[in-house]
Amino acid sequence: MIEWSRVEWKARQAAHLDRVGDLAEAFAQRRSHGTKHPVEDFLFTYYNLSPAKLKQWVPPLGSAIEATAEDLLECPWLASDRFLRQNNRVFLDEAFLTDHTRQLATWIRDLCDRVSERPTRFRCFGLHEWAMVYRLPAEQIRHQGYELRLTPEELASFVDSQAVCCTHYDAFRFFTPEARPLNAFQPVLETRLDMEQGGCLHTNMDLYKWAGKLLPWCGSDLIGECFANAWTARQLDMRASPYELRALGYEPIPIETPEGRAEYETLQRRLAEASGALRQRLSATAWELGK
Repeated sequence: MIEWSRVEWKARQAAHLDRVGDLAEAFAQRRSHGTKHPVEDFLFTYYNLSPAKLKQWVPPLGSAIEATAEDLLECPWLASDRFLRQNNRVFLDEAFLTDHTRQLATWIRDLCDRVSERPTRFRCFGLHEWAMVYRLPAEQIRHQGYELRLTPEELASFVDSQAVCCTHYDAFRFFTPEARPLNAFQPVLETRLDMEQGGCLHTNMDLYKWAGKLLPWCGSDLIGECFANAWTARQLDMRASPYELRALGYEPIPIETPEGRAEYETLQRRLAEASGALRQRLSATAWELGK
């Protein structure tokens, strides 16, 4: 078993809060006031991990931390029944790792490995956000209160001029009925293992979702890094969207221009590279949990 001193795990906890704390607290504040943010809320409304749970640092299975009684008062989740305490060492109790979680870990590993082995696809240019408003009446557009950068006619004309090639079911299912036939693929939930690929922004964002399903066993270091990766992806997603979000500090990536499409692909490739390394770590963690 790996053992971390109090200094070591406290440093990890501080790094974790640096990654997730500001966004988690801002969302909690907005929720308490009944306000919304079209970019930042997504990581807490589309994904299931609550801000409070996200901020709670935990070691992964197989790691023990040196913790005092004061530490357990400060971090009461470390004193829950999922943890064992021996002298001043605290670690997850493998007896609470259920067969269901082991089976889920095996499936997540399979997904990660298939995505890693499959050729990446780029040049989709984030058109999924455009397909979600394609020929949609203004009153049905998701982010009410935020204008589109193009007129409905210009937006539809641009989408019609492009090769729409979304491979991600959870993005495709939000396409408007008129946009779905334009897509080169027709992904469904049952084809996720066969269609997802490492160039896809949403596939890379979803690393946070799959890691979250393995909490607390995968530990918070991996969760936090996947969250930060998802936040990078979400910003790219919405900067390339047809929404006008400059007032919120999001400079558009105008994919309706050749220069904008080139910028998007550069950032998409950078995200895919970072996500690939995280995917390998998640696969290795899931393999250990699924044994």
